[in-house]
Amino acid sequence: MKSNRIFPIALLVSCCIQFSFVTLAQEPNFTEIMPELFSVAGSLSNAWADIDGDGDSDLAVSIKGGEIRLYLNDEGLFKSVGETLGLPTSGDEIRGLSWGDYDKDGDLDLLAGSNVFPTPSRTYIYRNDRGKGFAEVANQIGLTIPARWSRQSNWVDYDNDGDLDLYAANRTGSNRLFNNRDGDFQSVASSQAPNDPRRSVGACWLDIDTDGDLDLFLANQSGDSDALWRNDPETFTDIASQLGIDQTLRTLKDGGVGCAFGDYDNDGDFDLYVGAYGKNLLYNNKGNGDFVEVANDLGVTDPVETVGAAWGDYNNDGWLDLMVVGYRNPGQTPENKLYQNDRGTFKNVLTKGGILDVGDHGVEWVDYDNDGDLDLSVTDGYGPTGGHFLFRNELEHRGDNQSLAILIVDSDGDYTRAGAEIRLYDSLNNILGSRQVSVGGGYNTQSATPVVFGVASNNFVNAEIRFMGSGGGHIQRVENIDIRSLKNKVLIIKESEIE
Repeated sequence: MKSNRIFPIALLVSCCIQFSFVTLAQEPNFTEIMPELFSVAGSLSNAWADIDGDGDSDLAVSIKGGEIRLYLNDEGLFKSVGETLGLPTSGDEIRGLSWGDYDKDGDLDLLAGSNVFPTPSRTYIYRNDRGKGFAEVANQIGLTIPARWSRQSNWVDYDNDGDLDLYAANRTGSNRLFNNRDGDFQSVASSQAPNDPRRSVGACWLDIDTDGDLDLFLANQSGDSDALWRNDPETFTDIASQLGIDQTLRTLKDGGVGCAFGDYDNDGDFDLYVGAYGKNLLYNNKGNGDFVEVANDLGVTDPVETVGAAWGDYNNDGWLDLMVVGYRNPGQTPENKLYQNDRGTFKNVLTKGGILDVGDHGVEWVDYDNDGDLDLSVTDGYGPTGGHFLFRNELEHRGDNQSLAILIVDSDGDYTRAGAEIRLYDSLNNILGSRQVSVGGGYNTQSATPVVFGVASNNFVNAEIRFMGSGGGHIQRVENIDIRSLKNKVLIIKESEIE
């Protein structure tokens, strides 16, 4: 099978640094891909992962009626194979999809969380057999999670023991945290876990206090306040009110839905966007444990009924842009925004009713064709025709809009390092940007794909990866990365074993 990945080697250094300046925002150039295949009504969650190890990202989509569509990506062409590989074609409505290698066997497994009401819902786990088929094993490993009205599910290593645990958000009851013990999962006691009883939809993890473990932000619905659960030894503590990010004055029709961490101002720390029913929020991380809400000042508060959001540098200028999907009533008409980032300020560049203004739930950035720019994947769950839409980015590739794709794996080569932080620097040690290995986002989605940096005109960069662990985690650097030699390739960085 083809592979377009390479491992890091020693590279030459260049002292020549160029800079690219963003000019006026303009309508992005995207082309819709294979609409006859993807036009399926009732499309909810969209999650990407390389399930067969061939070097490109495949797509899973949950459909109302219980089907999970799985599309194998063969050099940019897609084929529907879900039924053939053992995924359901009908049954419980699946509200969320999350990819993660929970059993550390080298391939990516799929969690599907159902949404059946008033009949008790459950969770399904489809174990991947090297891309040749999937077996449903939730009961065997302790993850059926009965009576859960599923929302975001996060595969994360909250206790830094080297494997992926699971956090399960619940729209109608208490959330649950499960500890992975050699592939079997045990529920963590409420006294030691952020088993929040509020009506949660979005759940995003980040090491807020830089102590080396992942903390948890919850976007809560139906008037409930949001939460930020600090991960402390043997317990979690909600500190949202201390930081002023809890949003206590909501009405019953308002609340948080999607959350997304991203370093939009390239200062090295991660800011937080919260899509909501009501006012959308953007918290600027000051780097000292404080957050300041700036959404209105930066013009990123619309649309009113926001469902999902995703950060991605679609024009490779080095600054994270923000795609926001949602809808307006009556009729639940999709209303999307693409906020282009101009050095820390934003301008919407989408035309109302245009080609990209079609999603109402899922949203993911992914370089599905490995050409060095981010393509866009969105879903429409409630429109009269609906669909899951894939748009190819037609960015004109030049020397001033280069990119770098990085895949982070553990010391065994497995994809288990959700939440690891990557910072990129030029040869003079000026920061170019920060990315986080996905812990989940979009809408009830966790993809497992390389992170992509736009590096503008820089030909040589240095990468710094912070892995979670005791004492603040540990830093690993890869020096003198030649961007030109990695064109249309993925740089795999393997975690070094700690002696």
